[in-house]
Amino acid sequence: MTDELKKMEKMFEAQKPGKPSDAARKAAFSAAMHAFEKENQTSTQGNPAEPRLTNKGNEKSRVVAQLFNWRRLMKTLEPKFAYAAAGGVSLAVLAAAMINVNLTLPYDHSDGALVREHTLPTSEAEPTLEEGLVSSAPSKPDLGGQLSADKSTAAPSNAPMVFMDADRSGAGNQSALLKVQPPAPGKRLGNGRTAFMRQESPAQLSGGIVQNRALTSGQEQIPAGVRSQGRDQFSEIERNPQKLVSDDPVSTFSVDVDTTSYAFTRAALNRGELPQKDAVRVEEMVNYFDYDYTAPTDASQPFSTHMSIMPTPWNEGTKLLRIGIKGFELPPTEAPNANLVFLIDTSGSMEAPNKLPLLRNSFKLLLSSLKPDDTVSIVVYAGSAGTVLEPTQVADNNKIMAALDQLDAGGSTAGAEGIRQAYQLAESQMVEGGVNRVILATDGDFNVGLANPEELKGFVERKRKTGVSLSVLGFGQGNYNDELMQTLAQNGNGNAAYIDTLSEARKVLVEEAGSTLFTIAKDVKLQMEFNPALVDEYRLIGYETRILNREDFNNDKIDAGDIGAGHTVTALYELTPVGSPAKLVDELRYGTETLDTAAGSVNEYGFLKIRYKLPESQTSELISVPVTMSLEVDDLAEAPNDAQFATSVAAFGQLLAGGRYTGNYSYDDVIALAQSAKGTDEFGYRSEFINLVRLAKSAAAMAPQQ
Repeated sequence: MTDELKKMEKMFEAQKPGKPSDAARKAAFSAAMHAFEKENQTSTQGNPAEPRLTNKGNEKSRVVAQLFNWRRLMKTLEPKFAYAAAGGVSLAVLAAAMINVNLTLPYDHSDGALVREHTLPTSEAEPTLEEGLVSSAPSKPDLGGQLSADKSTAAPSNAPMVFMDADRSGAGNQSALLKVQPPAPGKRLGNGRTAFMRQESPAQLSGGIVQNRALTSGQEQIPAGVRSQGRDQFSEIERNPQKLVSDDPVSTFSVDVDTTSYAFTRAALNRGELPQKDAVRVEEMVNYFDYDYTAPTDASQPFSTHMSIMPTPWNEGTKLLRIGIKGFELPPTEAPNANLVFLIDTSGSMEAPNKLPLLRNSFKLLLSSLKPDDTVSIVVYAGSAGTVLEPTQVADNNKIMAALDQLDAGGSTAGAEGIRQAYQLAESQMVEGGVNRVILATDGDFNVGLANPEELKGFVERKRKTGVSLSVLGFGQGNYNDELMQTLAQNGNGNAAYIDTLSEARKVLVEEAGSTLFTIAKDVKLQMEFNPALVDEYRLIGYETRILNREDFNNDKIDAGDIGAGHTVTALYELTPVGSPAKLVDELRYGTETLDTAAGSVNEYGFLKIRYKLPESQTSELISVPVTMSLEVDDLAEAPNDAQFATSVAAFGQLLAGGRYTGNYSYDDVIALAQSAKGTDEFGYRSEFINLVRLAKSAAAMAPQQ
């Protein structure tokens, strides 16, 4: 220790700490700021070619050591400021002076994290935020004070300001340092602009250090301590109504093999919350489960059909028609080569443990499902997009793993540019007759570049003609943009799944790898025509986002859903027979003309038609099947177990969505039906479903505000 520091120690011991003057406080503040800036003036932030200050633990330690090395700090202070500090500025006072700052910076956020608002006087220059990490004093100072402005002692206008945001998450003595750089000349704030700094939850701590991030524009702000309730984005769903056969005898829709809704609902219920109603898509909940439908034996007819009719458990006067489709199961030896591009969101919103860390492990599981000569590429996007792994054969597994391990989250979300680059890379490595697919993994937050769903939809629609498909894996909660992700998946000839646990990743990417990756039929459409002689009314349960016009069925230009190898698809109609007291629509006073009925209509509830295209074809083929009374059972218990279980899931989904047509049917009724039809349940998915129904009985209508 130098003589200068020893003198300082004696001065501190001899004199009781007093309230520092404004000049001393600002001098110390400015000196610390200059020391940090001088040491790090060549460091970069957000440049993929160089390391981020907050990316690696050794970088964090270096910043901590450099910034709080008292010897370096004392040498930096001018002598006159050192003596002023000796008049009462102790280490604790200096720390308090740095921490006790409450600025308002003109910065929004991109990642949906919990944030804290500060207030800045109007007409201040707009700063750029960069990250650093420091350790603070063990105590938690009051953050309510303002840093007073004193032009006589203020730092030069071109110098950065440094301030600290104390940790309120209960993790102890950690806080984050944010460095504020002034903008280019002439860039000013408007009246009333506000800025927000991230306030992490305990789950987002790494080694006891809070990673506070600079936040960019485009999203609604949430005060510290308030949970991200209701900020996930879903398309508004208008539930399918009961329809009169005499008015509208034909129902047309696209198949849907996505399972996002079930996994998102499960994640919400496991947090003790009911999902948003628009998050509940009944068909995705039903199709989450595999059903024991007999598969076709020949890929030339890519799927088989299975139907049954049974009493409706929630409405005594109606019947349920179940339509099941089973895709051809591709033998592993016949699986085509795959050219996959992992398009990974590494923006600041992906920092949470259930996002980027889970994403890395999920893709590692997918690698185990691929063949050694399949190729994998990785494109990432945050504030900008870039390729981090050129096409690499799966045989070089360690190289791919290393590229995944190096990913870190930070910055805004230039998702559109990432999609462009991913498609370009996939097209450059096209495998003729193989799988060419971009797999987008994100929380769906796009706030830089093309963010309009319709613009992205048009881009993806055009790109699918090149033979490259797009699948989407969703991660996280609180910033989840389901609406955009559904738009991309549905128009990219791909499927969408939500990954909330590593077990779900294994289900989607390992157990169901064939159905996820290998398409056996595309543009699959179903059309059901009901017989007015036997059916008065009908209602399609779910598929609201997949409804097609009647004329779309025969139009091969109209896109529809694809079916992967081994996929099962189930649809349910609730039918009201002629003469049933359960009919909801009254007869017209003045009547209607009697409809002619076709031959054989005496025992046909309706007629099912299925259109599809083989993967390499642009011309559809047709399957037609009559729905006869021979498929009907008088007692629900006599129906196939799979039909009963699918009915229990459909009932649960309808209850979560408001139960408009389910009468007095309850969660307990759902549990009883599911228990009786659970079957062997090899992987435990049906048992898990029953537990979720139990959770729904006590779940909160919305997340409690803290």
